[in-house]
Amino acid sequence: MKKLALHWQIIMAMVLAVLAGLATSTDSTLLGIPLLSAYSFMGSLFLNALKMIIVPLIMASIICGISGIGSSKHLGRLGGKTIAFYLTSSTLAIVLGLALVNLTTPGIIDGEPAGSRLNLNTDQQQLDDVIGKVEGSNISDLSEVFLRMVPTNVVEAAADGQMLGLIFFSLLFGFFMTRIDSSRGQLLQNAWQGVFDVMMHITMWVMKFAPLGVFGLVAKTVAATGFDAFKPLMIFFLTVFAALLIHAFVVLPLILRFFAGVRPGVFMKKMSPVMLTAFSTASSSATLPLTLETVEKDVGVSNRTTSFVLPLGATINMDGTALYECVAAMFIAQAYGLDLSFGQQFIIVMVALLTSIGVAGIPAASLVAITVILGVIGLPLEGLGLLLVTDRILDMMRTAVNVFSDACGAVVIAKSEGETTSIDRV
Repeated sequence: MKKLALHWQIIMAMVLAVLAGLATSTDSTLLGIPLLSAYSFMGSLFLNALKMIIVPLIMASIICGISGIGSSKHLGRLGGKTIAFYLTSSTLAIVLGLALVNLTTPGIIDGEPAGSRLNLNTDQQQLDDVIGKVEGSNISDLSEVFLRMVPTNVVEAAADGQMLGLIFFSLLFGFFMTRIDSSRGQLLQNAWQGVFDVMMHITMWVMKFAPLGVFGLVAKTVAATGFDAFKPLMIFFLTVFAALLIHAFVVLPLILRFFAGVRPGVFMKKMSPVMLTAFSTASSSATLPLTLETVEKDVGVSNRTTSFVLPLGATINMDGTALYECVAAMFIAQAYGLDLSFGQQFIIVMVALLTSIGVAGIPAASLVAITVILGVIGLPLEGLGLLLVTDRILDMMRTAVNVFSDACGAVVIAKSEGETTSIDRV
């Protein structure tokens, strides 16, 4: 109910922001305070709060997730198959999103970058600075990618926003934390779990101010551009929506049919209550009990498989989230008029995959992850706030895709282990 309440608060904030923006001129004031400055302050404060939580949140979530996997007794053949499936399905989702966003180019309107419509660049100097940052991060040589992943100083890398190095360090730390003395390892695990729990609470607290942030960001944009901003946002929304539909109703069913030998239509019918629950709650974790029950009792996958594959999937398998992150980053880059090279798009794909694993299950995970991607390729976070306008409904959609992918993974892995299910082809 809290999520739904926040959803309606954001919608109301957006409606009020549009009205306020239309009624605001460049010299409008309230109690002597320029309204445009007030809108900008509210939006910037919210974005700063999101940036504040990035480093501890990502480190704690990755370390806790990897240490939990590493200490599992099931980590072996079953674990290898599970991780391989999840990495493959997420990569397919990201590549699909990348292909569609390059095809529809939502950040390009009438042959021109949509940055001015979205109020992203106020002057040529600012645009030149953005282009300079991105050109400075042009990565045509694959070796540069791996150099960024292994920083000489992880603290400095975190301070400079070089999140690839931080993610890699967190992966190593979480893995080797389970390889030390059990008592010391458990102490570290408890400590990082405590950090993660605290960051979860801070994230949820920050998101309570999302309506104010949305109001400030949208009102500022509408006051400066009118309704021009909504055309690129609508194309962006439809691009993500189409990509999610194709992945859920074409890509994953094909995987089920050809790699598991089951009937995708019957499986989707059995999973429909789970997907509706995931859609309404926008939470993979909240849907997990129903997912476990449905896949085990209605689909016929063994408890041995479901008890390992599905909880792990709720943590690291985020097809819809990864797809959304990729499309969002490309949309913002297009809006700035930036023609990203193959190397830079490869970086987006890789970081979207890593961050979808690292911050899975966290409220507003995609917003945090997108800040990482934008930082890696050198883009500012100014366009991030506008994504909040459509984020709630897309969050519900991508959560349903995330959960469906988890269930598909359980079926594929069960069949690879020689199990029979109630949806086997006859």
